Amino acid sequence: MHTGQHYDDALSRVFVEELEVGRPQHMLDVGSGSHAVQTARVMERLAPVLERERPDVVLVPGDVNSTLAAALAAAKLQIPVAHIEAGLRSFDRSMPEELNRILTDQISSLLFTHSPEARENLLREGCDGARIHAVGNTMIDTLMAMRPRVDSQRIAARHGLRHRGYLLVTLHRPALVDGPLLAAVVSALDRVAEDLPVVFPMHPRTAKAMERAGLAFSTRAARLLEPLGYLEFLGLLAAAAGVVTDSGGIQEEATYLGIPCFTLRDNTERPITCELGTNTLLGLAPERIREVPALLVDGGRRRAAVPPGWDGAAAERLVDVLMAGIPEWEGPPTGAPAYSADHHVSRAEIRATGRRR
Repeated sequence: MHTGQHYDDALSRVFVEELEVGRPQHMLDVGSGSHAVQTARVMERLAPVLERERPDVVLVPGDVNSTLAAALAAAKLQIPVAHIEAGLRSFDRSMPEELNRILTDQISSLLFTHSPEARENLLREGCDGARIHAVGNTMIDTLMAMRPRVDSQRIAARHGLRHRGYLLVTLHRPALVDGPLLAAVVSALDRVAEDLPVVFPMHPRTAKAMERAGLAFSTRAARLLEPLGYLEFLGLLAAAAGVVTDSGGIQEEATYLGIPCFTLRDNTERPITCELGTNTLLGLAPERIREVPALLVDGGRRRAAVPPGWDGAAAERLVDVLMAGIPEWEGPPTGAPAYSADHHVSRAEIRATGRRR
């Protein structure tokens, strides 16, 4: 199911092709719009498909508007929901993603977590422990599966970049790019580029905001790129001296790769990347970007411990949970889930019948 919330070729089609997941069976084409419009469109267009297909479970990953909308549509049809990356919390409800995460977890029958603090967050919010399953990080599964292809393409060298000789930047959140802070970001990156080349694959939202504000970089050492596909971006990340970002996922990828990450946010829903990884919160303070070259010199490039379950086998563990039985729908779960033998499907049966529901 492809909702079409992300529809730009560089942010949608290229990932379907590079990850070889196959053409989606259903394209909802919801497009852009306000949070309310996107959520409503997904629900409106997804519900009829779910009524026809009647899946045993609806898997929803992450925290975008499509995540919450799909969970709501399924729950209202009494179809069990399973949330991948459940329990992540920034404790900042001004972020739309935080609301999406909290609400999705409350109506999910299965909660798949990828870090220890996620379980504690869910239990604190009243979720039944029997619904929570620590399976690990499915995004690291993808990274590990694609890594040989990334390494073979020598992507940084193809861009004329020296290994560990540049700072990678990715910024797209409204708090940074939709207001006056964007000018401060450009100014700070200009200064950093005098000491360390800056490579900035620009999100369409950020590019439009810079154009509206009449902003431009003054140094050639700041290289602006179009949005990149998964393989190309991962190649640049793996060879960078460090990365400045406001993305949640990049915090995880940088931690696994051992690349120093500097996050321009006051909080993170992935605190384990700060505790065990390479992530440093700079706050919502663009002027602190100027400190990054010195921080890289002082701290060096440290390889921290990789969190448990970030080992390439998270999806297999997730499937094992599903095969043990899908919880029967009893409304938003508050007690231990009931399991039905009717829903149990063995691995052998899947191999024999090709069932993919």
